[in-house]
Amino acid sequence: MRFRHLLVILTVVISSLARAQHLGFSLSEGQHRVQFPIELCNNLIVVPVVLNGQLPLKFILDTGVRTTILTEKAYSDILNLPYSRRYSVAGPGGEKIVEAYVTNNVTIDMPGVHGEGHAMLVLEKDYLELRNYLGTDVHGVLGYEIFSRFIVEMDYEARTLTLMSPEFFRPKKKFHSMAISIQDTKPYINAPVEMYDGTSIVAKLLVDSGASHGLVLDPNSDKNILIPEKHVSSLIGRGLGGLITGQIARVKSLDLGKYFIQDIVANFPDANSYIDTLKTTDVFRNGSIGGEILSRFTVIYNFPGEKMYLKKNSGFKKKFNFNMSGLTLKAKGARLRKYEITDVRKNSSAEKAGIMAGDEIFSVNGLPAANLDLNSINGYFNSKVGRRIRLELLRNGELMVKTFVLESQI
Repeated sequence: MRFRHLLVILTVVISSLARAQHLGFSLSEGQHRVQFPIELCNNLIVVPVVLNGQLPLKFILDTGVRTTILTEKAYSDILNLPYSRRYSVAGPGGEKIVEAYVTNNVTIDMPGVHGEGHAMLVLEKDYLELRNYLGTDVHGVLGYEIFSRFIVEMDYEARTLTLMSPEFFRPKKKFHSMAISIQDTKPYINAPVEMYDGTSIVAKLLVDSGASHGLVLDPNSDKNILIPEKHVSSLIGRGLGGLITGQIARVKSLDLGKYFIQDIVANFPDANSYIDTLKTTDVFRNGSIGGEILSRFTVIYNFPGEKMYLKKNSGFKKKFNFNMSGLTLKAKGARLRKYEITDVRKNSSAEKAGIMAGDEIFSVNGLPAANLDLNSINGYFNSKVGRRIRLELLRNGELMVKTFVLESQI
């Protein structure tokens, strides 16, 4: 709990510094609306940014964070940015987890958008290893500063981002409107969730565009949130404090206004691992919805008006699957084309085949791993029940072949 409170204090201090410096984004002169292409990586929106007019980088656009974050100090050092404060954040037992810095008066540009006077939290190193676990270059996170200033439209299917001045925004007729509540700079909705045992709850959920999962439910937040009998223990994410573990199971349905979403894969995090993340907050919630659900829509966020607008896209009805191999991978090397297995889920088909953490993937179904990106490989592992996977692996310098069949454990 100590880490949780320190991180909250840290982000509050940084946010106060930013406000004192006349934080501000603006559109190009004379423009009320800009649109530009984005990358979609593991259900996350990745946008191009330029720091101080010199350094082109890529940031995740995240409704769940308050302060702009640069994931590695090496990038701010390139710009010779001065640091006004340094923080050492400790975890349980006093062990140091994070070294972080604050730099002020940073300029942040995106296509057609200019921002001045920003404070930015800079991590000593990439503790989250975003680049490695996403398999693409990601250098930071943009949050509330964008959503508080603009109406933000995320079109996951067309892979475009549109920013609009609030005074010129008019709701679109084909979009369904939902009320959101902005608390501690983050958006929350109340949405009915039904379990397969017949229990239900109107859950308070963080709308978290910076998380790739579909649905997270915290069993400690309500007596009606029970982990289904058919579940699997698994690694479900990473936070600043380390690995986030929990249970994975299916939930019968989630109502987002007029949209009824069925047979959802949900994460039920272990209490001791869930708190150590950048999204920690003192605001009560039952869980969150993330990119696996949001990517089935075009989503418009109106923070000033406390509204969210949804229109389903062609992916709305696709089945919710999860990693049926049981393998977690990390991309390595300068080109991110070397793939190390970092976790093997217990009782998964991969574990039964004798695959171990630390193995390096050399080929997948005869295709050289060096010719594949991380999303493609994970796509094989998340494709369909019964698919046969043949992996060539390097273990301690020895090449070996392992085969297994994808299976659903939930």
